[in-house]
Amino acid sequence: MKIVINTRVEKNFQLVFNKFNLDLFKALKPPVVQLEVERFDGCKKGDRVHLKLNTFGKTQRWESLISSDFRGDYEINFVDEGILIPPPLKKWTHTHRVMKINETAALIVDEIEYHCANRVIEAMIYPALYSMFLFRVPVYKRVFA
Repeated sequence: MKIVINTRVEKNFQLVFNKFNLDLFKALKPPVVQLEVERFDGCKKGDRVHLKLNTFGKTQRWESLISSDFRGDYEINFVDEGILIPPPLKKWTHTHRVMKINETAALIVDEIEYHCANRVIEAMIYPALYSMFLFRVPVYKRVFA
């Protein structure tokens, strides 16, 4: 399954990407999830993010590896891949893209691809995952206002 959320912000794309740090990461946390960041190396290839999540009273671990990063004239991006992810997820890839619209505007794109044991479970969790990433839109707009 795939989720794509686009957010336009009125800020230079390089300035936007430079704020992709631990503070932004914490601000993007959905309200229904308690989050403890155990490790946050950054957004470059080889960096790692380790989390302890508590959702509806259940504590789970999440570990991601930044598998690639790219910096170009019109786009900056990085990909995080789930290394240790909670069930029912079997695979998780999140591409974070910041694209230049013009000198004073950027498009932030969250592209999430995930897989579970079967399509029924994937479809069942889609609304919750989509909502959690849609929550980022007003946060991005506020942070980059």
